[in-house]
Amino acid sequence: MNARLETTTPAVNPDQAIGQIAVALPGATAVFRRLKLDFCCGGQVSLRQSAADKGLDLAALVGELAGLQHVDAPEGLTDPVALIDHILARYHEVHRQQLPELIRMARRVEAVHRGNPDVPVGLADALEAMEQELLSHMLKEEQVLFPMLKQGGNAFVTQPIGMMRTEHVDHGDALAQVMALTQDATPPVGACNTWRALYAGLAQLNDDLINHIHLENNVLFPQFEPAQRAGGCGSGGCGCA
Repeated sequence: MNARLETTTPAVNPDQAIGQIAVALPGATAVFRRLKLDFCCGGQVSLRQSAADKGLDLAALVGELAGLQHVDAPEGLTDPVALIDHILARYHEVHRQQLPELIRMARRVEAVHRGNPDVPVGLADALEAMEQELLSHMLKEEQVLFPMLKQGGNAFVTQPIGMMRTEHVDHGDALAQVMALTQDATPPVGACNTWRALYAGLAQLNDDLINHIHLENNVLFPQFEPAQRAGGCGSGGCGCA
Protein backbone atom coordinates (compact mmCIF):
# COMPACT_ATOMS: atom_id res chain seq x y z
CA MET A 1 0.00 0.00 0.00
CA ASN A 2 1.31 3.45 -0.84
CA ALA A 3 1.92 5.76 2.08
CA ARG A 4 2.08 9.52 1.85
CA LEU A 5 5.52 10.90 2.63
CA GLU A 6 5.60 13.62 5.29
CA THR A 7 7.39 16.71 4.03
CA THR A 8 7.12 19.16 6.93
CA THR A 9 10.28 19.97 8.88
CA PRO A 10 10.93 21.52 12.29
CA ALA A 11 11.49 25.26 12.41
CA VAL A 12 14.98 26.78 12.59
CA ASN A 13 15.32 29.35 15.39
CA PRO A 14 16.80 32.57 13.91
CA ASP A 15 17.85 33.74 17.39
CA GLN A 16 20.09 30.71 17.90
CA ALA A 17 23.85 31.23 17.58
CA ILE A 18 25.09 30.41 14.10
CA GLY A 19 27.81 28.17 15.54
CA GLN A 20 25.21 26.13 17.41
CA ILE A 21 23.20 25.70 14.22
CA ALA A 22 26.33 24.60 12.34
CA VAL A 23 26.95 21.87 14.90
CA ALA A 24 23.34 20.75 15.33
CA LEU A 25 22.21 20.78 11.68
CA PRO A 26 24.33 18.69 9.29
CA GLY A 27 24.65 20.47 5.96
CA ALA A 28 24.33 23.96 7.44
CA THR A 29 28.08 24.56 7.16
CA ALA A 30 27.88 24.35 3.36
CA VAL A 31 25.13 26.98 3.35
CA PHE A 32 27.05 29.26 5.72
CA ARG A 33 30.28 28.85 3.75
CA ARG A 34 28.53 29.71 0.46
CA LEU A 35 27.03 32.84 2.02
CA LYS A 36 30.34 33.74 3.76
CA LEU A 37 28.81 33.52 7.23
CA ASP A 38 31.49 32.85 9.86
CA PHE A 39 30.22 29.95 11.95
CA CYS A 40 33.61 29.09 13.46
CA CYS A 41 35.35 32.11 15.04
CA GLY A 42 32.18 34.20 14.79
CA GLY A 43 29.86 31.40 15.79
CA GLN A 44 28.47 33.17 18.87
CA VAL A 45 26.45 35.62 16.72
CA SER A 46 22.78 34.78 16.13
CA LEU A 47 21.54 33.69 12.74
CA ARG A 48 19.32 36.79 12.67
CA GLN A 49 22.24 39.13 13.29
CA SER A 50 24.53 37.26 10.88
CA ALA A 51 21.94 37.61 8.11
CA ALA A 52 21.43 41.29 8.88
CA ASP A 53 25.17 41.97 8.85
CA LYS A 54 25.43 40.45 5.36
CA GLY A 55 22.19 41.97 4.06
CA LEU A 56 20.64 38.52 3.55
CA ASP A 57 16.96 37.64 3.45
CA LEU A 58 16.45 35.98 6.85
CA ALA A 59 13.23 34.18 5.86
CA ALA A 60 14.89 32.69 2.79
CA LEU A 61 17.92 31.62 4.83
CA VAL A 62 15.75 30.01 7.52
CA GLY A 63 13.78 28.23 4.80
CA GLU A 64 16.94 26.89 3.17
CA LEU A 65 18.22 25.59 6.52
CA ALA A 66 14.85 24.03 7.34
CA GLY A 67 15.05 22.17 4.04
CA LEU A 68 18.19 20.39 5.28
CA GLN A 69 16.16 18.53 7.90
CA HIS A 70 15.16 15.21 6.39
CA VAL A 71 12.19 13.15 7.49
CA ASP A 72 12.46 9.36 7.42
CA ALA A 73 9.92 7.10 5.74
CA PRO A 74 6.60 6.69 7.56
CA GLU A 75 6.08 3.36 9.26
CA GLY A 76 4.59 0.75 6.97
CA LEU A 77 5.96 2.08 3.68
CA THR A 78 6.62 -1.13 1.71
CA ASP A 79 5.27 -0.54 -1.80
CA PRO A 80 8.39 -1.02 -3.99
CA VAL A 81 7.83 2.00 -6.23
CA ALA A 82 7.09 4.39 -3.35
CA LEU A 83 9.92 2.91 -1.30
CA ILE A 84 12.45 3.29 -4.12
CA ASP A 85 11.37 6.89 -4.70
CA HIS A 86 11.85 7.56 -0.98
CA ILE A 87 15.29 5.92 -0.96
CA LEU A 88 16.38 8.01 -3.95
CA ALA A 89 15.24 11.30 -2.41
CA ARG A 90 16.02 10.67 1.25
CA TYR A 91 19.31 8.77 0.94
CA HIS A 92 20.89 8.83 -2.54
CA GLU A 93 20.56 12.59 -2.97
CA VAL A 94 21.45 13.27 0.66
CA HIS A 95 24.66 11.19 0.45
CA ARG A 96 25.65 13.14 -2.66
CA GLN A 97 25.18 16.39 -0.74
CA GLN A 98 26.69 15.46 2.59
CA LEU A 99 29.92 13.70 1.64
CA PRO A 100 31.67 16.55 -0.26
CA GLU A 101 31.10 18.91 2.67
CA LEU A 102 32.28 16.31 5.18
CA ILE A 103 35.43 15.74 3.12
CA ARG A 104 36.09 19.48 2.96
CA MET A 105 35.69 19.88 6.73
CA ALA A 106 37.83 16.80 7.42
CA ARG A 107 40.65 18.22 5.30
CA ARG A 108 40.33 21.52 7.16
CA VAL A 109 40.40 19.91 10.59
CA GLU A 110 43.34 17.66 9.71
CA ALA A 111 45.33 20.65 8.41
CA VAL A 112 44.51 23.24 11.08
CA HIS A 113 44.75 20.87 14.05
CA ARG A 114 47.52 18.60 12.80
CA GLY A 115 49.46 19.04 16.06
CA ASN A 116 46.51 17.89 18.17
CA PRO A 117 46.82 14.22 19.24
CA ASP A 118 43.05 13.81 18.81
CA VAL A 119 43.03 14.87 15.15
CA PRO A 120 41.49 12.11 12.94
CA VAL A 121 44.45 11.55 10.63
CA GLY A 122 43.34 9.90 7.40
CA LEU A 123 39.67 10.75 7.82
CA ALA A 124 39.38 12.84 4.65
CA ASP A 125 40.99 10.08 2.57
CA ALA A 126 38.66 7.49 4.10
CA LEU A 127 35.64 9.67 3.32
CA GLU A 128 36.80 10.23 -0.26
CA ALA A 129 37.13 6.47 -0.78
CA MET A 130 33.66 5.97 0.73
CA GLU A 131 32.22 8.64 -1.55
CA GLN A 132 33.61 6.99 -4.69
CA GLU A 133 32.29 3.58 -3.66
CA LEU A 134 28.87 4.96 -2.76
CA LEU A 135 28.56 6.97 -5.97
CA SER A 136 29.33 3.87 -8.03
CA HIS A 137 26.95 1.74 -5.97
CA MET A 138 24.07 4.19 -6.17
CA LEU A 139 24.51 4.65 -9.90
CA LYS A 140 24.19 0.89 -10.43
CA GLU A 141 21.01 0.87 -8.39
CA GLU A 142 19.56 3.86 -10.24
CA GLN A 143 20.43 2.69 -13.75
CA VAL A 144 20.00 -1.07 -13.43
CA LEU A 145 18.42 -2.53 -10.29
CA PHE A 146 15.76 -0.02 -9.32
CA PRO A 147 14.20 0.18 -12.82
CA MET A 148 13.98 -3.63 -12.81
CA LEU A 149 12.29 -3.64 -9.40
CA LYS A 150 9.86 -0.90 -10.40
CA GLN A 151 8.79 -3.12 -13.30
CA GLY A 152 8.13 -6.03 -10.96
CA GLY A 153 11.48 -7.79 -11.14
CA ASN A 154 12.33 -10.95 -13.07
CA ALA A 155 13.92 -14.36 -12.68
CA PHE A 156 17.43 -12.91 -12.74
CA VAL A 157 16.96 -9.97 -10.37
CA THR A 158 18.47 -11.86 -7.44
CA GLN A 159 21.91 -11.55 -9.07
CA PRO A 160 22.14 -7.72 -8.94
CA ILE A 161 20.44 -7.79 -5.54
CA GLY A 162 23.15 -10.14 -4.31
CA MET A 163 25.82 -7.79 -5.62
CA MET A 164 24.22 -4.84 -3.83
CA ARG A 165 24.04 -6.82 -0.59
CA THR A 166 27.75 -7.61 -0.86
CA GLU A 167 28.58 -3.96 -1.49
CA HIS A 168 26.44 -2.99 1.50
CA VAL A 169 28.78 -5.06 3.68
CA ASP A 170 31.72 -3.13 2.22
CA HIS A 171 29.98 0.17 2.96
CA GLY A 172 29.41 -0.97 6.55
CA ASP A 173 33.11 -1.78 6.90
CA ALA A 174 34.08 1.65 5.54
CA LEU A 175 31.66 3.33 7.91
CA ALA A 176 33.11 1.41 10.85
CA GLN A 177 36.57 2.67 9.88
CA VAL A 178 35.35 6.27 9.84
CA MET A 179 33.69 5.92 13.22
CA ALA A 180 36.82 4.31 14.69
CA LEU A 181 38.96 7.22 13.48
CA THR A 182 36.65 9.68 15.22
CA GLN A 183 35.91 7.85 18.47
CA ASP A 184 32.34 7.28 17.29
CA ALA A 185 32.07 10.90 16.14
CA THR A 186 32.83 12.24 19.61
CA PRO A 187 34.64 15.60 19.42
CA PRO A 188 37.46 16.19 21.91
CA VAL A 189 37.20 18.77 24.67
CA GLY A 190 37.82 22.23 23.25
CA ALA A 191 37.08 21.27 19.64
CA CYS A 192 36.26 24.25 17.41
CA ASN A 193 32.87 24.64 15.73
CA THR A 194 34.17 23.20 12.44
CA TRP A 195 35.45 20.09 14.20
CA ARG A 196 32.20 19.69 16.11
CA ALA A 197 30.12 20.27 12.97
CA LEU A 198 32.20 17.67 11.14
CA TYR A 199 31.51 15.06 13.79
CA ALA A 200 27.81 15.94 13.93
CA GLY A 201 27.70 15.42 10.17
CA LEU A 202 29.50 12.09 10.51
CA ALA A 203 26.98 10.96 13.12
CA GLN A 204 24.20 11.85 10.68
CA LEU A 205 25.99 10.01 7.87
CA ASN A 206 26.30 6.98 10.12
CA ASP A 207 22.57 6.97 10.91
CA ASP A 208 21.58 7.69 7.30
CA LEU A 209 23.72 4.96 5.78
CA ILE A 210 22.60 2.36 8.30
CA ASN A 211 18.93 3.24 7.72
CA HIS A 212 19.51 3.29 3.95
CA ILE A 213 21.01 -0.20 3.98
CA HIS A 214 18.30 -1.45 6.32
CA LEU A 215 15.48 -0.30 4.04
CA GLU A 216 17.03 -1.98 1.01
CA ASN A 217 18.23 -5.20 2.67
CA ASN A 218 15.29 -5.83 4.98
CA VAL A 219 12.28 -4.15 3.35
CA LEU A 220 12.82 -3.75 -0.41
CA PHE A 221 15.03 -6.63 -1.53
CA PRO A 222 13.20 -9.49 0.26
CA GLN A 223 10.08 -8.73 -1.81
CA PHE A 224 11.98 -9.96 -4.89
CA GLU A 225 13.95 -12.86 -3.37
CA PRO A 226 13.09 -16.44 -2.42
CA ALA A 227 11.75 -16.67 1.13
CA GLN A 228 14.92 -18.23 2.51
CA ARG A 229 16.97 -15.18 1.44
CA ALA A 230 14.65 -12.61 2.98
CA GLY A 231 15.97 -10.37 5.74
CA GLY A 232 19.41 -9.78 7.13
CA CYS A 233 22.28 -7.54 6.14
CA GLY A 234 24.39 -10.13 4.35
CA SER A 235 26.69 -12.80 5.74
CA GLY A 236 29.32 -10.32 6.84
CA GLY A 237 26.98 -7.84 8.55
CA CYS A 238 26.84 -4.15 7.76
CA GLY A 239 27.78 -2.52 11.02
CA CYS A 240 24.15 -2.02 12.03
CA ALA A 241 24.62 -3.49 15.47
